[in-house]
Amino acid sequence: MSGFPWLTVLWVLPLVGAGVVLALPVHRRALAKSVAVGVSVVVLCLAVVLAIRFDPTGEQYQFVESHAWIPAFGTRYILGLDGIALVLVLLTAVLVPLLLLAGWNDGDSAPDYDRRRMAHTYVALTLMVEAMVIVSFTALDVLLFYIFFEAMLIPMYFLIGGFGGAGRAYAAVKFLLYNLFGGLIMLAAVIGLYVVTARQDAFGGGTFDFRVIVAEGLDADPGVLKALFLGFMFAFAVKAPLWPFHTWLPGAAVEATPASAVLMMAVVDKVGTFGMLRFCLQMFPDASAYFAPFVTVLAVIGIIYGAVLAIGQTDVMRLIAYTSISHFGFIILGIFAMTSQGQAGSTLYMVNHGISTAALFLIAGFLVSRRGTRLIADYGGVQKVAPVMAGTFLVAGLATLSLPGLAPFISEFLVLVGTFSRYQIAAVVATLALVLAAIYVLWLYQRMMTGPLKEGNETVRDLVRREIAVVAPLIALLLVLGVYPKPVLDVITPAVSHVLVTVGQHDPAPTVAGQDPEGGTP
Repeated sequence: MSGFPWLTVLWVLPLVGAGVVLALPVHRRALAKSVAVGVSVVVLCLAVVLAIRFDPTGEQYQFVESHAWIPAFGTRYILGLDGIALVLVLLTAVLVPLLLLAGWNDGDSAPDYDRRRMAHTYVALTLMVEAMVIVSFTALDVLLFYIFFEAMLIPMYFLIGGFGGAGRAYAAVKFLLYNLFGGLIMLAAVIGLYVVTARQDAFGGGTFDFRVIVAEGLDADPGVLKALFLGFMFAFAVKAPLWPFHTWLPGAAVEATPASAVLMMAVVDKVGTFGMLRFCLQMFPDASAYFAPFVTVLAVIGIIYGAVLAIGQTDVMRLIAYTSISHFGFIILGIFAMTSQGQAGSTLYMVNHGISTAALFLIAGFLVSRRGTRLIADYGGVQKVAPVMAGTFLVAGLATLSLPGLAPFISEFLVLVGTFSRYQIAAVVATLALVLAAIYVLWLYQRMMTGPLKEGNETVRDLVRREIAVVAPLIALLLVLGVYPKPVLDVITPAVSHVLVTVGQHDPAPTVAGQDPEGGTP
């Protein structure tokens, strides 16, 4: 069993599934959708098997596969899982079948493409994105990672531009151009990385093997290493997105179908924050420490900026999109706090944000599809005619504002605690987002769900069985992980500890007023 290529099967299966779906007869729409859901469920089962077999106290990278790929360029096909990658692979595997169910009818009403093949194309593109995201989380070769980091933009572009709303073309092009530009900057850094390793005798020639690069360390001029760090960091900051590189996100999220928007925000964008934690920090530890205060400032600005703009939105989908900018700020803040609590909280936040955003955005999407408008002012009193929808929307909203007892609370708490021990002012300012989040979530719920029933909402029907099947697992995960996050943290913590050791950082010693860190009296 140890020699079985688990990770290759994990990403090839949805890619093959996409091919099978596209090969089905044009009139078999229901079959195409069912096959896609079935394939994604099998991927989920495989991911669960990997999680069960994964040993958090064992080797850092497990299920490693390494094969010759392009020897002339020092690159190999290398896959492996650590605790951080594992939880993100699980998040992807959990969300994709739910998103396929949530968007069951999305491919049937796309304004472009040959209508006979719309459903086939839609679900096939979703499976392609899943495959490429899984490779990105598991790749231990920098060039392999880069190829799939860029390749996932293509199916995502067609999901937005082919199946979205009236402004889909502009939103899709903006999404693609921003991310391609970031990718081009990263490509220059990848080439520079190869040149640096080729000049270093310890590598025996240029290499892209992430494990070898981290183990040996890069011996080059500090200015060169800082430039390489910025090349990788820029691409990840666009993908994440980090303020001020975020402007493509609201439009893409609003114009995409709700399921595709969740795929983008909850899954694809996590590759950016994952890349910061794995590649930026571990390959360029000194540069990461040098730029950490600057990135921390940008993260705090993003936290407050996203929350403030969310309050002022009149479009429910755009409001939720801006909340994600705020939440990504928290994730990046915890990563660059470079403390065990901060980075463990950030990794857990990636998972919890994916779940809470999926729940809130999908429920809002179900409501918008019934009412035909995204304007918050057009709603009111919905809880009178759709109590289940209103109740689940409230739970998802409370999770978004990090209410204790729901999953995002513990991750946000860990980020703030870990940040406070190193950057006290940043942590204090970031806490303002808790108040702002309460304003935009509770005010949103009040305007849409409570009060007298507004004209036009009388015919809004409650969640149907398919929609309940999508929402119920998400709400359950928010409750379970809110009360008992230990199993996830047990997997994350050893991996985060290794990152801190690699970066050469440790948790600051606690101090007491009137006493220095060594315990003496000043």
